[in-house]
Amino acid sequence: MNRFPVAAAFLAALCSLGAGSEVASPRPGGGLVFAQRTQPKTFNPVVAGDQASREVIHRLTGDLIHINRATLKVEPGLAKSWTVTPDGRRYVLELRCGVRFSDGHPFDADDVLFSFQVYLDEKTGSAQRDLLILEGKPIVVRKLDACTVAFDLAQPYAAAERLFDGFAILPRHLLGRAYQEGKLAEAWNLRTPRAEMAGLGPFRLKEAVPGQHITLERNPYYWKTDAEGRKLPYLNEITFAFAGGEEGQILRFQAGESDQISRLSAKNFAHLEKRQAGKGYRLVDLGPGLEHTFLFFNLNTASRGTLPRQVPFHRRSFRQAVSAAVDREAICRLVYLGHATPLAAPVSPGNRAWVNQRIPRPARSLDRARALLAADGFTWAAGGGLLDPRGRPVEFSILTSAGNPERVQMATIIQDDLARLGMRVHVTPVEFRSLLDRVQKTREYEACLLSLGSGDADPNADMNVWLSSGASHLWNPGQKSPGSAWEAEIDALMRRQLVTRGYAGRKRLYDRVQELLAENLPLIPLVSPNILVGAKTNLGNFRPAILDHYTLWNAEELFWR
Repeated sequence: MNRFPVAAAFLAALCSLGAGSEVASPRPGGGLVFAQRTQPKTFNPVVAGDQASREVIHRLTGDLIHINRATLKVEPGLAKSWTVTPDGRRYVLELRCGVRFSDGHPFDADDVLFSFQVYLDEKTGSAQRDLLILEGKPIVVRKLDACTVAFDLAQPYAAAERLFDGFAILPRHLLGRAYQEGKLAEAWNLRTPRAEMAGLGPFRLKEAVPGQHITLERNPYYWKTDAEGRKLPYLNEITFAFAGGEEGQILRFQAGESDQISRLSAKNFAHLEKRQAGKGYRLVDLGPGLEHTFLFFNLNTASRGTLPRQVPFHRRSFRQAVSAAVDREAICRLVYLGHATPLAAPVSPGNRAWVNQRIPRPARSLDRARALLAADGFTWAAGGGLLDPRGRPVEFSILTSAGNPERVQMATIIQDDLARLGMRVHVTPVEFRSLLDRVQKTREYEACLLSLGSGDADPNADMNVWLSSGASHLWNPGQKSPGSAWEAEIDALMRRQLVTRGYAGRKRLYDRVQELLAENLPLIPLVSPNILVGAKTNLGNFRPAILDHYTLWNAEELFWR
């Protein structure tokens, strides 16, 4: 186990998320079918960007230190233990000697060095590279011996052990040549022969039939055992069947052709719930996860003179009034059929260890919204239309994804809410890629409705969102210097918590960040959708979690009763 202390309060908060242990004795054998909406694009963990690919890859690969999805705590993976120096800048990991890849080839420190060389190389195009760059300097990885590796950081990094989760260790003996030839991004596509692939996960590739299914088989060399010393995984196979969309996914699950279902919409959850009697499956509403949906305005300084309509987005009172006018309870009730939670700040209550409980629940008040506007010089025309302090009508459009009916419906509810204040709001659904281009590249938009889902409960997962220089600082990304005093304070707080050792100190700093966000509202929090999943009733060790991957994270422990 890890050898450094973790605050008891932090552990208590995290352990409350656990789902309990399985009572029935596991019975090895059998297979599980998981219906995916879309076909994976690759088996290559370096370049995989789509959810379908990651779902499969994480069953095939292993990482050094793992985040347990049930407890949200870190636990040993391919590194059986680790130490950290008092200054927090060096991590020394002891590897599991004797572990083998799924093709029988030995795993050692050279595979770790090779893997991080690949992830750090800009030419490979790894989306994870940014996580390994601290203060502009890459993490330095050194081999101490065949079973020991050191990671040197440019600065202390709170909870740096969480960085290792998700970095699949690559087989140097299979991918070394492709990397040297500059062809790594092309390796391990869906037509790659199984003999040319190997990983350190509980399963290995058995068969890939493009357009139909991918079947994984039990990895005979997998290192994990259960509490009684039995080798894992219990299942012989996992088959990913391609359903062609959410409706196909629902039909297969309802017909008993698939054994698990994840990422259910509230509408389809309700559909299955009405029909589950006698069908042999159970549904689970885990409550809010780590995703938050929000409305934000274009606060780019360079855009002030080029927006189609000059709307006072930069006035804090305007954003506060918009927030006060939005009926979040109606969004939860109408859009999510009660399977969502209203938000007052952009940290979901599902993140129990880090959410600031002192921020009051959001309360809709049109009277407060009108008072905020009036106090800041807004007026109303004879016909009831809102005028900004310069006497111009307040009119703007909300950009949202045409392919996401929940967000379109939310935007329509907000349109109606803001009409009660005299604002003329237009809902503009566009293709998602076009939306991202307009927000992140051309910055030609007025307001946008979007969601973000954290890859970890830890605040460091969202550094790129809250730092003013971050590419995901959506309302005004990539600033050379903070555009406001409150953004500068958030920058300072996030950087301080990054180097602060100990949960309590980091929590105080992150609480203040949430207070600044709730006060200044660069992102107007709306709701956090609940995690909705299901599985057959006789599937043992089914322990869905709020951190991706919701239902297959413990695939090696699943079994049939």
